[in-house]
Amino acid sequence: MTTLSDVAVPAALVEALRDAGPVLICGHARPDGDSLGSVMAMAIALRRLGRPVRTLCSDPAPAPFLVFPHMDTLEITREVDAAGATVIVMESSALGRTGVAGFEQANAILNIDHHLGNTAYGTVNWFDEGAAACVEMVADAIDALGVPWDADIATYLYLGLLTDTGGFRHSHISARSFELARRCVLAGADPVHIGQVAYDSFSLGRVRLIGELLHGMRLEAGGRLAVLTLTPDVHVRAGSSPDETEGLINMPFTAQEIRAVCLLRNDEDGVTRVSLRSKGLIDVRAVAQEFGGGGHKNASGFTVAESLEAVEARLLPLVLDALR
Repeated sequence: MTTLSDVAVPAALVEALRDAGPVLICGHARPDGDSLGSVMAMAIALRRLGRPVRTLCSDPAPAPFLVFPHMDTLEITREVDAAGATVIVMESSALGRTGVAGFEQANAILNIDHHLGNTAYGTVNWFDEGAAACVEMVADAIDALGVPWDADIATYLYLGLLTDTGGFRHSHISARSFELARRCVLAGADPVHIGQVAYDSFSLGRVRLIGELLHGMRLEAGGRLAVLTLTPDVHVRAGSSPDETEGLINMPFTAQEIRAVCLLRNDEDGVTRVSLRSKGLIDVRAVAQEFGGGGHKNASGFTVAESLEAVEARLLPLVLDALR
């Protein structure tokens, strides 16, 4: 079977996917389109092969995504009994990034990821940095299983591709990405509908949140670095909820001068979550790694149990060095 890339799907992975027995599939906490798309596309394919499958996530999916097929099968949980099951973990550089406890008791853990810094925690580890989105790898795995794509599978593959490439704008996109998009549309994915759901189906609170964030935006390094902070009081003023933040970090990039963006978020749980984005040769992955995080050169992040102010004091000098 010809794959979308020249990276072969590991035989051990295909064998484990074909094996009998129950399957648990999970992506990372605070799921985005690529995480959900990878989980749901693989689940649909494995169900076609007759495997009993449960899809799990530690946090709810973004509300607009609930219109997609089979989303009612996604279980929201922080702990699971994985004894006797095969666990498939999508797009998580470390097992703890799923936010779900209990996977260590599984018969096998299949680790599928495209981010540098993956800790190779699986029984089978498949890593492909050349993939623009995890769904590019999932598409190859589904092909290797011999499962034909239908509109449901294609919808989730396209959702993951569209969102993880920033609407086909990020630097890691390749010809492989456009071939996947072509095949998704041929299989029945509706790119207009998926695009509208992903980018144009949020609440008024989300729109107000954009205004609040941009109003409070600080510029550093002569306007080349934008710093956004998101605290609970911002949500109160906007009438938004914490699950409506996906993609907001990219808003400052509409200004030509801005080359990097930091979004620092604190939800009153003693934890600060930081997302980093950049353009061109500016490597924010190296910055994230200083805090135990990771990702891509132009899109990375990390989570630490420190106050927002303390994290910002350590973070900004590193980002400024990256800009230089």
